[in-house]
Parts: sequence; C-alpha cells; structure tokens
Amino acid sequence: MAYRIYLIDDDKFLLDLYAVKFKNAGHEVTAFGSGEELLATLRKPEVAAPDAILIDLIMPGMGGFGALEAIRKENLAKGTKIIILSNQGKDADIEKAKQFAVDGYIIKASAIPSEVLAETLNIIHPDSAVPKT
Repeated sequence: MAYRIYLIDDDKFLLDLYAVKFKNAGHEVTAFGSGEELLATLRKPEVAAPDAILIDLIMPGMGGFGALEAIRKENLAKGTKIIILSNQGKDADIEKAKQFAVDGYIIKASAIPSEVLAETLNIIHPDSAVPKT
C-alpha cells in the first residue's frame, strides 16, 4: 500500500536521501525545508492530510517543536502519524516530544534510511509485517 509522506528538514541532502528512499518504495513524498512551509500546506483546506509527517527538531526559523505546537493547537493533520526524525536524542527532547503526543521518535545518527522507512511504515500500519531491512 502506498502512503502519503511529508518530510521536513532543513538539510537538503538528508531530505533528498529520505525522499528517494520513500519514493523508491512506492510512496508519495512531499518535502519541506521548514516548519513554516509545512504549516502553510497543512492549513490549506483542499490539501488532504498525509499518512505520516517526519519532522526534524532543529531548523532555522520555526523548528520542529514550534511546528508541532501549531499542529496540535490548530488541530491540523487529523489522523496523521507524527514522527520526530532528529539527531536530538536527549531525554529532555524525547520527553518534550511525548507532550505533543508524537507517534515515534527516530534518531537520524542511529538509523539508516531503510530503517527509517521500515519504522515509519510500522508506525503507520503496525499490523503489516514490514521487514526491518
């Protein structure tokens, strides 16, 4: 099954890397370079919510936590799985993410793109036996 995925990261190289991985697996990907770009899209009434949003925490301007706060406050992306994809792995960051009811937390430095793909698919549809390759 193909899913609609939003990727948000200010690192263009990583954004392209993950986008290619998801696209090659048959998923529709929209990439954003900032939290502001993501919110502008989510606020458009004609845009269907994605199946998953993978968002970095540290970005210029509005970071991941700012975007998450707006998503929750404005009730955007209903039914969307939200996954933090960041190098910020401190307990304080993970605890703060839990306050925003995120569905997953992946530390970039500890996961190769295929693991990020597998974990994302497992979060979207936990009953599907997605191999961890």
